[in-house]
This record gives sequence, C-alpha cells and structure tokens, in this order.
Amino acid sequence: MKQQSLRTSLFLNGLIIMLVGMGLAGFLFWRTAEQLYIDTQTENLLAQARIIASAPDALSSQLGLTEPYMQTSNAMPGIHTRVLSNEGAVLIGLPLAADTNVQLSMADNYSIVPPDVLMLREEIAAAMQGVEASAVRKVLPEQHKVLYVAVPLFNLAGEASGLVYLASPLPTGGLPTSFFVQLAGAAILAILLALFAGTLLARRITIPVQVISQGAQKVSGGDLQQEVQVPGNIRELHTLGQVFNQMVNNLRQSDQSKDAFVADVAHELRTPLTVIKGTVETLEDGAMDDLQGRGALLSAMQSETERLIRMVNDLLILTRASSGMLKLDCQPLVLAELVQQRCNLLQALADQRGIKILLAKSDDGCVLGDKDRLAQVLDNLLQNAIRYSPQCGQITIEIQQSARMLSCSVHDDGPGIPAEHQPYIFERFYRVEASRNRQGGGAGLGLAIARALLQAQTGSIEVESQPAQGTTFRMMLPLYTDCP
Repeated sequence: MKQQSLRTSLFLNGLIIMLVGMGLAGFLFWRTAEQLYIDTQTENLLAQARIIASAPDALSSQLGLTEPYMQTSNAMPGIHTRVLSNEGAVLIGLPLAADTNVQLSMADNYSIVPPDVLMLREEIAAAMQGVEASAVRKVLPEQHKVLYVAVPLFNLAGEASGLVYLASPLPTGGLPTSFFVQLAGAAILAILLALFAGTLLARRITIPVQVISQGAQKVSGGDLQQEVQVPGNIRELHTLGQVFNQMVNNLRQSDQSKDAFVADVAHELRTPLTVIKGTVETLEDGAMDDLQGRGALLSAMQSETERLIRMVNDLLILTRASSGMLKLDCQPLVLAELVQQRCNLLQALADQRGIKILLAKSDDGCVLGDKDRLAQVLDNLLQNAIRYSPQCGQITIEIQQSARMLSCSVHDDGPGIPAEHQPYIFERFYRVEASRNRQGGGAGLGLAIARALLQAQTGSIEVESQPAQGTTFRMMLPLYTDCP
C-alpha cells in the first residue's frame, strides 16, 4: 500500500470531512429553505384567495360571469371551480354537471379529474367545512409539484356555500432557479476558502513534524547533538519538541555515562590485572624456585583475583537490577532481627578499630523483601561506616516506623560528605576522594548496588551528611502489615 505524507493525509481527510459536513448541512438547509418557501407561497396564495373571497361580485364582473363566484349557485348540481395561479393565470374556469368530468388546464392539464374525486381532496373538503386549507400535490406525468389553497365563501347566514380554489406551480427543484445559483456560488466559495484554510492548517502542523522527523533521522544515525526548534503556538507540537529535545539530551547523557562507565571499568580492571601479570612474569623469571618468596607473590595474585571476581559479580548484579532481570525471593521478615544479625557478624571487624555498633532504636516492623539482598545492602552500609569512622568511634543504628514505611538509618562519626558530592555518590564508580580514601580496595560500586537492590524491592535510599559531623544513610522499605 502506497504511503501518503502527513500533509496529504491531513488535507484529504479534512476535505472529506468538509464535503460530508457541507453535504449534510446543505441537505438540512435545503429542506428548511424549501419548507420556508412553500410556507411563504402558501401565505401569499391564501392572501390572494381571501381577497377574491371577500369580493365575489367584483370577481364575477371581471370574469364576465352573471352570477356570483359560488359553486353552490350552479343551475345543476356540480362544482364550479376557478383555479388561479399566483401569476393571475386561470387554470380551471368551467361550471360542469355532476355526471361530467372536469378537464384541468395548465397545472392539472395532464389528467381528467371527476367532480366527485375533486371534492374528496382534503383542502376542498376543509374549505367546504368553513376552514382555510392548503396542500402540495404532484401532477402526472412529470410529477410537477403544485400548491393548492382553498378558502371558503360564506353566504348571508354565515355558512360555507362555496370556495375559492387557487393553484400555483412550484419550481421543479422545490426552490427558484436563482436560489440554486446563489447556493451553488456560496458552496463553491466555501469549498475554496476551506481548501485554502486546510492547506494552511496542514502546513502549520506538518512543518514542525517534519523538523522533528528530520532530527529523529539524524539521531538514529548517531548524531546526538540535535535540538529542534518547534513553534509554541500549538501546545501538543511544542510539547513534542520539548520531549524530543529531552530525549536526545538523555541519550547524550547516557552515551557519556556509558563511555565513562567503560573507562572506569577498564581503569578498575587494569590494576588487579597488572598485579597478576607482574606476579606471573616474576614467577616465570625464576621466583617459582624461591620457596620463601613465592608465597607472598601467590597471595597477592589470589587477593587481586578475588577482587576481580567481586567486581565482576557486582557489575553483574547492577546489570541485572537495571534490566529488571534480578531474581528476588521476597518473604515477610522483621527488619530489626535482620539488622541485629548483621551487626553481630560485623562487630568483630569493628572491634579491630575499637568501633562500637549500637542499635539505639528499634521498631519491630515487618517488610516484604529478599533476606539475602537486604543483608547485602546492610553489610555494605555497615562496612562503609566502619571504614570511615575514626578510631574508637561509634556507629548508631535506628529503625523507625511510619504510617506506610519502615526506615533503617546508619550513622557514622566520619569526615562527612561535601554537599556537592552527595547527588552523585550512588552512581557507579563514583568516589569522594577528598573526604573518603580507598582503603579496603573499594571500587565505588557498593552504594550503586545498594540503591539498585532497594529499588528492585520498591524501596529507596538517601543520605544526610555534613563535613566533620558524620554521615547518615537511610534505607526505606514499604511496611508489610501481614507479618507472621
């Protein structure tokens, strides 16, 4: 199927809608105008009939009749019908006997109407009852429409003794030809104006879309420096342009982050690999024969190998968490019990530097989480606190429960984190070298992993820190009410 441009599609759809709308509106207008025309003609014809009915003597003298214009005044029973058009033409003017047929001229000259049939017409029957009436009837064989009006004639007793019956042929199309010409001219003008307006509207809409489309094509080709300028007079298009620019900016930042990530990984892997490579070369150069010296070399190689394994595992966890592929075994658990367990396990590491771990406040709230992954987050926070706390310092832990959340805060007395670094400390490989050193061989992945694991369990983590006043990391998880 051949594809159309947006401008052509908008133009054609608008044209179809316009034509359908104009056709429907024209039909309704035509019917309304036709009815209005008939109503006007009926009033005019009734007015003429009333004038004739009000002066039957004058009418008889004008037509050369010796008797007043009254059907009941015929010598023989029958109908004396005089039908006049609005142009003054006499259509029927014959007094006939009851057993004869009435030959109609002009409006009804295509058929023979017997008197008894003529008297059955509703408008004539109504006039004979003393009520003015009108009717529109088609005349064979060409189905011409004719407007008939009947006005009663009253005798001195106030009774209907006859009628004035007038007829006026209606235009073939229901309305005068001049009206056709005017309506056709108005329709043509409306179509031209609509086409012009539709073209301008399609151009106004499609040009910004084309600009965005061209920008998208360049972005798909690898050019992430695109920024489109969309006019702000159409809100949706302006919003589309802003979203496109924001998307390109995010892609640009993502690309920069990817490059930085690759560079960081390469840098972090280079150090242990260099150590391992140097150790292997030393051993190859004859150190293998040195039974006393090779032990230290092999220990260093083992340490760096374990470091590589930890880094690869950490990167694997981050990758799976970011892609939503991290497998979790979420079960209801009391967070305070898990915190106390991890504190007991890490107290030996804290004792090496004379640091005390204190669980100052504990609410026995329950959360729904993966016990092993939450233990990994707590270990990371406690190890960081031990690493950066001063000798003989104290780490304070508080567990607090709110209406819907359960939080666990880990506070240390370390040097703190400057405010300008706090928004970035949860990024991969980010380290605050000015305030925290790299003792322990940290690669800057621990906090990134902690955030990823908590987010995978619908939780979050935040930091509060002031230089020389210590740091507080607060992890938060939704409160689980159905705790066993």
